[in-house]
Amino acid sequence: MMFRLNVPTKRGVVLNGVLFRQNEKKETDTVMIAITGIHGNFYSNPFYYNIGDTLNAGGIDFVYAQTNDAFGQIETVNVHTGKKETIGSWNERFSYTDEDIEAYLSFAEEEGYEHIILAGHSLGANKVVYYLSRHADPRVEHFFLLSPANLTYMMSGVTVREKQIIKEQVERGDGDKMLPFPFMGWVECIANTAYDWQFSGLLNNVHTAKDGDFSQAEKVTHTGALLVGTYDNFADGDPTEFLRNLNNHLPTRDQNKLIFIEKTGHTYQMKHQEVADVILHQLQEWSKA
Repeated sequence: MMFRLNVPTKRGVVLNGVLFRQNEKKETDTVMIAITGIHGNFYSNPFYYNIGDTLNAGGIDFVYAQTNDAFGQIETVNVHTGKKETIGSWNERFSYTDEDIEAYLSFAEEEGYEHIILAGHSLGANKVVYYLSRHADPRVEHFFLLSPANLTYMMSGVTVREKQIIKEQVERGDGDKMLPFPFMGWVECIANTAYDWQFSGLLNNVHTAKDGDFSQAEKVTHTGALLVGTYDNFADGDPTEFLRNLNNHLPTRDQNKLIFIEKTGHTYQMKHQEVADVILHQLQEWSKA
């Protein structure tokens, strides 16, 4: 069964998630929270249904944790002001990451879950790395990183002139105005959002190069699992080495599990159920331990 969640953040923005569980009343102590990436909604990432249903069949609850940028625009209401707001990939700020993840963890804590797995797909995985690098949160038992996003590769098509326009617009105080072009060729957004992507470095924490800036990963003290498809285009090269490179910079590298899904890409085309099955298996292994 699926239940709609309206999870308020400290700044008042309400995030719309979905809780998968077998009955209206909680019957398990374990939940996996999956932080979405940019445009990582049910329509573009239908594998969330497989994960939710499969975990439920295995006695584990699942939260599809939609964040600000799951869609281009999302109509919501601010719980502090009572006013309607439009959030989305068009105006997300990466500094919202802490509050967004905290909101879902607080929901799980209030529900009484004793075992919380904090997962994230694509940019959501980068957000999990960012959050855990800043918070040794005891509520989180393990992390599960699903196909982290290589932001440097994603932004490789942004031209020098476009970077200059972003900087100039922010510097003259027009950061909250829309850019005159789609960032990365497909994201209609304000200059401040593009600036976060291009220049802040807040979520640019996963790299192909071995000497990339892994300062965030090096601060993550939780153990967990990392998963990627062997055809993942966002890895900018060999996805298996991309994932190993990230794990090698984690202090818990020797305790973490690396999972490679053969012959599928960033959103696991044709392998949705296989992904769900291996996630369930890993969570069951942790519960036995």
